[in-house]
Amino acid sequence: MEASAGSASGIFIPPAGGKGPRGTLRVPIHSIGADMLCIVFSRLDPSVLVRCASVCKFWNDVIYTSTLMSDLYYKVRLHCKSSSMLSAPIEMKRYFEDLALEQHRLSLLGSSTEVHQWRAHSSRISLCCLRRGLILTDAEDKVMRLWSAESCKCLKEYCNLNKDPLVDYDFDENKIVGLTGSQMCIWTLKTGKSLFQSREGIFTRGICMRYIDPEAVIGCDDGRARIFDMYSGKCTRIIRMHSGAVSCLALTEDQLVLGGSNFGSVTVADLSTGVQSASLKSLSHAGMKSLYSSIHSHLVFAGSTAGYVHCWDLRTSRLLWETRVSPNVVYGVHHLPSDASTLAVGGLDGVLRILSQSTGKILSNLIMSTSRPKLDGSTSSGSGSRAKRKAEAVSADTEIHNIPRCQRPPITCLGVGWQKIVTAHNEKYLSLWRFNQSLDHV
Repeated sequence: MEASAGSASGIFIPPAGGKGPRGTLRVPIHSIGADMLCIVFSRLDPSVLVRCASVCKFWNDVIYTSTLMSDLYYKVRLHCKSSSMLSAPIEMKRYFEDLALEQHRLSLLGSSTEVHQWRAHSSRISLCCLRRGLILTDAEDKVMRLWSAESCKCLKEYCNLNKDPLVDYDFDENKIVGLTGSQMCIWTLKTGKSLFQSREGIFTRGICMRYIDPEAVIGCDDGRARIFDMYSGKCTRIIRMHSGAVSCLALTEDQLVLGGSNFGSVTVADLSTGVQSASLKSLSHAGMKSLYSSIHSHLVFAGSTAGYVHCWDLRTSRLLWETRVSPNVVYGVHHLPSDASTLAVGGLDGVLRILSQSTGKILSNLIMSTSRPKLDGSTSSGSGSRAKRKAEAVSADTEIHNIPRCQRPPITCLGVGWQKIVTAHNEKYLSLWRFNQSLDHV
């Protein structure tokens, strides 16, 4: 479940040190006691509480060991307290998580969607990534920027001092792991200090990269995946994936590495041994451009150069469905990590699509409205004013080529967060789609 301290709960808690708004003293988050947090949390609705519980272990303990959730559980379910209910905290936790995910699903399919756009870089944005309420972008100027997904303000800048620009990257709460054509690099998220650079010449040309601590996997143009230990900086294994280039990668919690190819197949190999265990085939035989593995459902999704989206079950290596959503390349397939119902898809035709994970059916097609963007008056550090416009849903039988390009700029990269999707368009600006829909019975 995606969450961001402060922003997820609607509470602003400034960092330690210095003065806050109107000269108030900034207080460290961990100095706030459990009793005070309970008072604050008691004013929030269940779906927001679930998100707050994923911020840190302390907040999780406060929320689930106090009576906050149990009181809400009995209230929402209209059940009376009983010994059987009190002895089922797992059932209660699962109920609220499902409730929050249902709210996320309904928001993506709702009619109230706004697109916030702002100039994020002085040159074209090549990469964007959304994690836990934070957006990381990279552009041709070799400057990475970290943004708040709530305020759209720039929080930090990172300079890529390598001679080559990044071709892929990912990040977590501690570090940024990036890939140039010939090197893997690691920076600390907090300070931007460079921690590691691999030696040049270890691989010919890196195309894609994914990591699960302590290892990073690099897909190369020679058809091999090279595994690096991120702490020693050594290449520990080389796995033969394809006869051609590895075009995209995904990793699973079961220690599997998945590598897509330009021949319409995905190779599955054991990350620790390098032994190939399966080959996932498509019916269209179109080249794979993007991959995403689902943590909770053993599903893997792929977008192809011919506009297809594919879904396989990793347990059986069987193709479950294959849907052509566009006549052009699909650059991004992604969903909220804990969500098992919806899949966001974007590509060259510029239409943001929401698909069903189970059937591949297109649930929603979204473009930007023709209305003139409204300036919200706020500014983002280093970016200028932020514009806001409505999103429009288009029917499945709409001729996409008849829609003006200004309403559907090519989506070259996307990421999914809680009731929001961020898209990059190979332009200087970034788009944040915010979906608003509440459950009627909450």
